[in-house]
Amino acid sequence: MSYTQLSQNATEGSVSASTLLRMDTFNGHIEDIDKIGMYAATNQLQHRANEVRNTRINWQSYLQGQMIDPEDYDFMVKLESLSAVPEQRKALLEANSDQFARTFFSMLAKISKDQTVQYVLTLLDDLLQEEKTRVDVFKRYMEQRKENVWSPFFSLLHRQDGFIVNQASRIVAKFACWGSRLMEQTDLVHYLNWLNEQLRIPSNEYLQTVARCLQMLLRVSQYRQVFCDIDGIGTLANVLSGKVNYQIQYQLVFCLWCLSFDADIVARMKKYNLIPICADILCESEKEKVNRIVCAFFRHLLEKPADSQLTQESALAMVHCKVLKQVELLAQKKYDDIEHEDDLKYLVEVLSNSIHDLSSFDEYASELKAGRLEWSPVHKSERFWRENAIRLNERNYELLKILVRLLESSKDSLVLCVAAHDVGEYVRHYPRGKTVIEQLGAKELVMKMLSSEDPNVRYNALIAVQKIMVHNWEYLGKQIEEKQPAGGATGGGGGSAKPAASVNS
Repeated sequence: MSYTQLSQNATEGSVSASTLLRMDTFNGHIEDIDKIGMYAATNQLQHRANEVRNTRINWQSYLQGQMIDPEDYDFMVKLESLSAVPEQRKALLEANSDQFARTFFSMLAKISKDQTVQYVLTLLDDLLQEEKTRVDVFKRYMEQRKENVWSPFFSLLHRQDGFIVNQASRIVAKFACWGSRLMEQTDLVHYLNWLNEQLRIPSNEYLQTVARCLQMLLRVSQYRQVFCDIDGIGTLANVLSGKVNYQIQYQLVFCLWCLSFDADIVARMKKYNLIPICADILCESEKEKVNRIVCAFFRHLLEKPADSQLTQESALAMVHCKVLKQVELLAQKKYDDIEHEDDLKYLVEVLSNSIHDLSSFDEYASELKAGRLEWSPVHKSERFWRENAIRLNERNYELLKILVRLLESSKDSLVLCVAAHDVGEYVRHYPRGKTVIEQLGAKELVMKMLSSEDPNVRYNALIAVQKIMVHNWEYLGKQIEEKQPAGGATGGGGGSAKPAASVNS
């Protein structure tokens, strides 16, 4: 008997932020993402589920083979006979709650055939979708027997069949979010680590399902810190920085938005360089729902932190990544979503205010932290380097270390050119700069760039090396001159420069 009647028609649209969530407290009945239209109709799992729902399972053969008990057989036959009668089906499940849980757990434990397991999981998923409180039926059943409710589903996460694996994952997410009790720490860490690994699989055809499970979990505040602790933010950043479709962009930025409800998590996001990644998505996407969630996320980055300096740094990073220009363009359009319009107005106002008192050094620091170096005026300004070169030493050489990381890891020729130029200017204007960059490994990196295939990179690396060497000669010459007696001979020995302080890399 088909259970197509139970399935939810997934749509491509999405709803506004406030309608979407009751984020700040867990009440056990979080709205399902499928129902509110955040799950794409093109999802691979949903396509396959529609086929599975029409499968006819010969329960009689399982009974005759003694693979299921008579009670389980009778319950399944009765349940399927009521597939088109919701009220009678509901009455059956309420009157036989223990048998309901017993039958499904029994079949998952005793039956191994992929086709049947697919059907059982899809049926269970649909029944939970129909009535969220049914998850507690399964939890109570296992608690009474002092068994782990997650174990039967966790074991399915290692099956070869991708549909079984991801359908089981959907059920775990629903159990974790809809029940009256939260998932315990050990099981939660296990499940979140599994989801994290699934996100990293190249060309994972079930990536939307994985993202959907995360969307559910991260709306529960108690689950967010655990996800951060396993470097989940880093995984989201890596996936978003690659080539993924707009639906995945939407879902994963939604996850970041959920995380950004916590101010301390916003502070932890700083090291992942999320602003440039999401700014690129905002500037390139033509999908309104993607733009809407990115803007909502950016607003949290500015609103949530208690540290005003962190807010200012985020604002400047957004300005440097062309977010202000983009939101000004978006704000000129009319939207049905009032909250999106409010987000756009907020971003325009805050970002505009952030640049009023922007010094040239603030501009440079913002550009460097965003990792988006370009030939902006500060790089070529003699006055800027004369006045600010020494400031690259502040906070234990924070900005200089960022510059070195860009030299080491960037694949962008423009970034490499500007970074090499800046290293040369730092050494030229800070007397002890050569020792510092050697201790940080910058000199070696610039030397390697001399063999780059890009002629512009080679040229700027060569100029930087010349600045390093010429600076050293000039500094040494001054030391020799100071050590010579007035009118003395030119052939005397010279003193050495005072050693620079040790640099902690």
